[in-house]
Amino acid sequence: MAKNEDIRNQLANKAANNVQQQEEKPKTIADYLASMQPELQKALPEHMTPERLTRIALTTIRSNPQLQQCSPASLLGAVMQSAQLGLEPGLIGHCYFVPFNKKIKGQNGEKDKWTKEVQFIIGYKGMIDLARRSGHIESIYSHVVYEKDQFEYELGLNPKLVHKPATGHRGEMTHVYAVAHFKDGGYQFEVFSKEDVESVRLRSKSKDSGPWQTDYEEMAKKTVIRRMWKYLPISIEIQQFAAQDETVRKDITQEAKSVYDEEVLDMPYSVEPTLESPNTEQADENRSPFD
Repeated sequence: MAKNEDIRNQLANKAANNVQQQEEKPKTIADYLASMQPELQKALPEHMTPERLTRIALTTIRSNPQLQQCSPASLLGAVMQSAQLGLEPGLIGHCYFVPFNKKIKGQNGEKDKWTKEVQFIIGYKGMIDLARRSGHIESIYSHVVYEKDQFEYELGLNPKLVHKPATGHRGEMTHVYAVAHFKDGGYQFEVFSKEDVESVRLRSKSKDSGPWQTDYEEMAKKTVIRRMWKYLPISIEIQQFAAQDETVRKDITQEAKSVYDEEVLDMPYSVEPTLESPNTEQADENRSPFD
């Protein structure tokens, strides 16, 4: 009887250990997102549902193998940022999840290590959506100008902007501009040359990956709208939303932190960093290109 009792105890302990191991087994991103449903519900605006955001986020993550290598905490943090701002990631262009390589300095003589985290980037359509929420803007838009277009603008006491797009092949991009019309009848516009756009791109931590590579013209539009932002009648809350552009959140409970406060390395998705990879960013580039 004693032996039978011992056997039963051993089997019971083994079963309990198996259950514990299953419970400790790392969850999938889908599991993590499912567990976040209550938090997402609290953060989302009325026109979005947790189920829709979860579905879109999963599609975005599964379509990019590099995102799947990022820390789950930063992935979930990016999803929470989407929820709080009411912006949808992925193809719609509201916002993007961009993986970046971050160096973790070794402690007590250990070697430095690299890890992947997720940078949250607001897209052109996302900036438009945020601006419209102010309630003071009648319309806001941005257009790209090409070589064969008729384009001229003047500043000063009587600002003027004229753009007549050419038909057929319009040549290479030369400028991008943004215009905002206010409900009180006023307006504001901003013009960037291609060189201006490139200057901003080269200062970005994601200059060689993400939307700068896949959606260059959309990012050019977003860049000139972002620069015009300071002149728009926008609430402090909306300004704080826009400040989450190019940030990373360590987890859903922490505040978003600018990637320009981090030591990161921007690399193409197909390239893995090495510890010998130099950091080529200049000291004056360690700030947002929109400052």
